[in-house]
Amino acid sequence: MFQNAEFWKATWNTILFCILTVPVGLFISLLVAMLLNAKIKFKGGFRTIFFLPLVCAPAAVTMVWRFIFNGEYGTLNQIFGSHIGWITDPRFVMISCAIVAIWSNIGYDAVLLLAGLQNIPKTLYEANSIDGAGPVRQFFTITLPMVSPTLFVVMIMRLMSSVKVYDLIYMMVEETNPAITSVQSLMYLFYRSSFVAGERGYGSAIVLWTVLLIGLVTVIQFYGQKKWVNYDV
Repeated sequence: MFQNAEFWKATWNTILFCILTVPVGLFISLLVAMLLNAKIKFKGGFRTIFFLPLVCAPAAVTMVWRFIFNGEYGTLNQIFGSHIGWITDPRFVMISCAIVAIWSNIGYDAVLLLAGLQNIPKTLYEANSIDGAGPVRQFFTITLPMVSPTLFVVMIMRLMSSVKVYDLIYMMVEETNPAITSVQSLMYLFYRSSFVAGERGYGSAIVLWTVLLIGLVTVIQFYGQKKWVNYDV
């Protein structure tokens, strides 16, 4: 397995997918959670709208996004007047899949972060305002430290989900697509090796490697959380 270039390419694709989806997804989810936590009208309706992609069938979501990214008659190309193969060009296929992954998970992550934001005592903001702190300073001195435990949990969930990504790539990119090698993840390679090529032993080795990768990421996370996660109220 270690001598197979396709395996190392799938490993890099998986790592790249995590890099593209996790930081951006967490940032947007936290931003959405803060907006939903503000005093705005129709707050419940906005929460439902952001959470809606999670309850939709993955196949239906994929069909809509494949239509948007279609290189010939897709909505995106119609808007920009271009002819980019968003899911057929190796240069753009990973970005396209990352966009769909981020969009699909924003609602769920935002709801979890919203629960963390609502547990922050309002007296902290009031005391900070009396000291003359503005919104930016309050975010870095109160909001971010106090919501960090929830943010840590969401980050673990999102990283594990990104490492194990399979269904999104399977439905977005066909096996005959020339760009498949540029987005093929470890779990997709496991599927092709075990159930298409019939190499069950090789597929098992890929799964063990993925488990080791998830374990390594988890250990790094739990070690690093001591330096930025605040559990003091």
